[in-house]
This record gives sequence, structure tokens and C-alpha cells, in this order.
Amino acid sequence: MREFGLIGYPLGHAYSQKYFEDKFQTLGITDAKYTLFPISEISKISNIINSHPNLIGLNVTTPYKELVIPYLDEIDSLILRLGTVNTVKITRTLESVKTKGFNTDVYGLNKTFDNLNLPKKSKAIILGSGGSGKTTNFVLKERGIETLNVSRSPQNLQHLSYSKLTESIISQHNIIINATPVGMYPKIDLFPDIPYKYINKNHFCIDLVYNPAQTLFLKKCADKGASVVNGLTMLYEQADKAWEIWNSTP
Repeated sequence: MREFGLIGYPLGHAYSQKYFEDKFQTLGITDAKYTLFPISEISKISNIINSHPNLIGLNVTTPYKELVIPYLDEIDSLILRLGTVNTVKITRTLESVKTKGFNTDVYGLNKTFDNLNLPKKSKAIILGSGGSGKTTNFVLKERGIETLNVSRSPQNLQHLSYSKLTESIISQHNIIINATPVGMYPKIDLFPDIPYKYINKNHFCIDLVYNPAQTLFLKKCADKGASVVNGLTMLYEQADKAWEIWNSTP
């Protein structure tokens, strides 16, 4: 029985297990299962890999997309530019167990943006500076879109604090992306602290959170006339890409 899984903490919000179980059923795959591994510290990944001899693939979610890298034997070349991992392929032989990190979030995000009819000269505000924020920043810059990162604790001059968001800044950026877990199940009554009154019909507001399907962030943006998109497309597309990697030959 081949085993796949998800590491992160907490995992009460995760759809990955249901998505893959539905996928197995749809495709008639009977020799695979998907397990959730809610680990309180990333060092426990070694125990998981060693104690599950049939485990050959892992998804990685908050807060370990950056922290997992030192625990891997190898990383895809993209990770050198990106700095975050969300997919791990485990190759087992009689002599060894080797792990390699990939990032399929980039693929999922690009699919999300492909579905939007964005103006050519778009500018984006990215809420959050963690792993998801870095991935989002990377994808947008690759697409030629200027970005501004907003963080609770700005780490450099390129990051802005939430309190510094003004009407002028909001109006100059037609894309606003929540790349934080704020508003994610079970804390669905929370939302990023931005001046929603300045959002209008010209804005595209994207929440990488997918549970719930409509976060308070998206609802507040939609109430101002903005076009809104949740993280489900990204979730499904990155998951399918991970499945492709896990099933490829070494």
C-alpha cells in the first residue's frame, strides 16, 4: 500500500486528504492512502519518514514550507530561487531513503492567475511575508507584476506595515492577495486588518485560504464591488502537480 501525506500544524483546515481520497476513488486506485501528520515541530519529519516504510510523498503546509528545507537530501533547482517547499518526494531503495523538495504552489498560483483577466499593467499588494507570501511574490514578479509586501513585522525597507496602508496605496494596486492564514477555519471570524473602504470594482482580491470558501476578507472585498477568488484552484492544481512528481520515475 503506497502512502502519501501532509505535514503541517495545525491541520484541522486541510482539504488535501479528502481531495486525494476522492482522486483515488475516481481513478480506481486501491493501493494508495493519504494520511495527515500534524507535527508540532519540523524535526519530527524524520520520525514520520522512518516509521512509515510505504510513505513516498508528502505535501508541506504552514508553518513548515521554509523550515523543511534543511531536512531534505536534495531540492529542485527552483527552490534555490524561491526558498520554499510544499512537496517532498521520497525515494526508497534497499540501501537508502532519499528525499527531494519541490514547489508546486508556483504551478497552482500560475493556474489561478491564468484564469483571471488581469489588466496588463497590474500592481499587487501581498499580505504576509511567510512561505506563501514569498511564493506569491515570486510568481507575480515572474509575470511582470510589481508587488508590495505588507507584514505585521516588516523585515526590510521593501515591506510595509499594515498601519501604513493608505487610500493612495490601495488605489494604485489593483490586486490584493491574502497570503496569510488569517480567516482560515476554525478562526473564520478573523480577517486581515486593511482599509477595506478604499477597495472598489477595479480590484481583484485573492485569498489563498480555501477553507472556508468565502472568507471574511473575500466577503468584505466583494461588498465593495471587487472581483474575488479563493485558494481552491491553487490547492487542486498544486495537488495534481505533486501527484505527477510522486509518480514520476527517479
